[in-house]
Amino acid sequence: MAYKSIISYSDIVRREDIMLQRGMNYRIKHGYSIILMSVRKGAPYKDRWHPDTGILEYEGHDELKRKGINPKKEDQPLETTSGRLTENGKFFQAAADYKAKKRKPELVQVYEKISSGIWCDRGKYELIDAKIVSDDGRKVCRFFLRPAKAPFRREPFLKVTRAIPTPVKVEVWKRDQGKCVICGSKDNLHFDHDVPYSKGGSSITAKNVRLLCARHNLSKSDKIMSFAPWFATIASAMIEKAG
Repeated sequence: MAYKSIISYSDIVRREDIMLQRGMNYRIKHGYSIILMSVRKGAPYKDRWHPDTGILEYEGHDELKRKGINPKKEDQPLETTSGRLTENGKFFQAAADYKAKKRKPELVQVYEKISSGIWCDRGKYELIDAKIVSDDGRKVCRFFLRPAKAPFRREPFLKVTRAIPTPVKVEVWKRDQGKCVICGSKDNLHFDHDVPYSKGGSSITAKNVRLLCARHNLSKSDKIMSFAPWFATIASAMIEKAG
């Protein structure tokens, strides 16, 4: 269930085998790009999730800080002063080429910051659109990414309503003190639906979400899978008896 796993920044560095010094990273090492994002209060950029579609709307990055300018007052650049593409420009070009049917959508690994030093692996997304919009008197890049389907996930594409909102994740993390509620482990943590979503469990309240380590998360899944054939046998027998 990698799409829900909790990791630290150092875990990200080990996994990607590179130090990520910025939020936008176009093809820096692997065959995909990486973005770091956050919808927390006080986040430097206006990233947002569209719960009705599962689309991630990601804001481009500002001009680099330098003496005499306020990056938040300057247009977000697509090129450097020497004419080279910035990360904004690289992502923008990739989106434009996809829309022009010149290439497949750029595959992007997304990590969402949910608390200080704590990140959530959001999995792989596809960059499908990019726009330049006016925001408080300056030009800002907006990038649109949709969840990637198999083979990048082990499980089928998840419906948006199953996704756990960031505020709920933060609340659960604080409540469970950043450890598995069963064994207290702080490693390989996952957000788990106490009552499975498939059985009517909610994603929008912390009451139905808890932290589990990978071992207990898999253990729960195994129990559900082993229960299914047993239940089917009983149900079949009851139907035959009733008939």
